[in-house]
Amino acid sequence: MHNKVVYRAAKAFESAGYPVLRFNYRGVGGSEGLFDEGLGEADDVKAAINWLATERPGVDIVLCGFSFGAVVGLRTGAGDNRVTHLVALGTPTDSFPFHALADVSKPKLFIQGDNDEVGAVDILRTQLHSVAQPWELVVVEGADHFFTGRLDQLQEALASHPILATS
Repeated sequence: MHNKVVYRAAKAFESAGYPVLRFNYRGVGGSEGLFDEGLGEADDVKAAINWLATERPGVDIVLCGFSFGAVVGLRTGAGDNRVTHLVALGTPTDSFPFHALADVSKPKLFIQGDNDEVGAVDILRTQLHSVAQPWELVVVEGADHFFTGRLDQLQEALASHPILATS
C-alpha cells in the first residue's frame, strides 16, 4: 500500500478525479491473515471492490495493481461487472495466466519498464497476443520493475492515458 509505485499510481488516479482505495493484502504490513498463494488475496480484492461500490455507488471502478497486485487484480477484476477497466503495472510474466483474459472485453492497460527484471517486455508483448482486445502496452524507457528513477514517467503515463478520462 505504501510502495512508491502504488503511491504514484494513486496520485495519478486522484488527479483524474477518481476515488482511490489502497489496501494491503492479508499478512502484509499490519494486515491480519497469512499469504494464501493468490486465492485469499482475490477475496481481499473482492472485499475492496464491494466496499468501494457501496461507498461510491455508480462510480466507474478501475482496478489497478502493481506486480503481484496486477496478477491478482487482473484475474479478480476481469470477472466483476462493476470493474470497468483493468490496469496492470509491472506485470510478472511468469506468474500471470494471460489466457485468463482471452474473453475479457474490458479495456486493459499494461505499463511496463523496458528493464523490468520480473516481466521482460518482449515476453509480455508475446503473451498479450492471447489477451482479448482492447488492450494497450505502454513501455517506460529505462525503468526497472520498481520504476526506479522513472516514477515521474510512470505517473505521467497513467495521468495522460485516456483510460483515466472515463471518471
